Amino acid sequence: MLPLNYFLFLQIILFLFITPGPPRIVIVSYSMNYGVQKCIWTAFGDISANIIQATLVIFVIGSFFSENSQFLNLFKWAGVAYILYLAFDIYNSRPKDIDTSKDFSKSFFSFFKDGFLVAGTSPKAWMFFPLIFPQFIDFNENYLIQFLILITTYVVLDFLSLIGYALLAQKLISWIKTKPRTINTISAGVLVIIAFIVVITQQY
Repeated sequence: MLPLNYFLFLQIILFLFITPGPPRIVIVSYSMNYGVQKCIWTAFGDISANIIQATLVIFVIGSFFSENSQFLNLFKWAGVAYILYLAFDIYNSRPKDIDTSKDFSKSFFSFFKDGFLVAGTSPKAWMFFPLIFPQFIDFNENYLIQFLILITTYVVLDFLSLIGYALLAQKLISWIKTKPRTINTISAGVLVIIAFIVVITQQY
């Protein structure tokens, strides 16, 4: 059976995914610097963190977070620190030819880790799942099946949107080659702004 108001849920998460946030800014920059194939690992890291977050907050620690907001505050500052680190790393990286056969310094695990940590330390995600998911689950029915439908829909669309951002960035690679520092500077600047917005707007 479909969860309650499933198509409303689709509209909410589609709007969420087309809004640029830290994972999408990182994906765009990595696509420019390392190519779309490497971004797949970052996207896998992102959705892996989301699966863990959703499972934990719905079935294990959702009420704990609502009663102990200081832990969300810790996640917030950890996320801000990591976003600033990524901004510094992106600013200092050098765009590469996406068709090159040379080895890159970043490993597959490093790409996965970056995606996992950016998503995993986001207080928004820790709040999104306990606040939004229960609204679309009928707990008088088989709620496990409904949860699986919701989380599968979420991670599939999240993954596709991340790869969509990477592909769009790849289309701009010919332009960026003439301005090799531009996308890195813009991406790093946007990440710094996002970190600042998180600090002043997310109070727990």
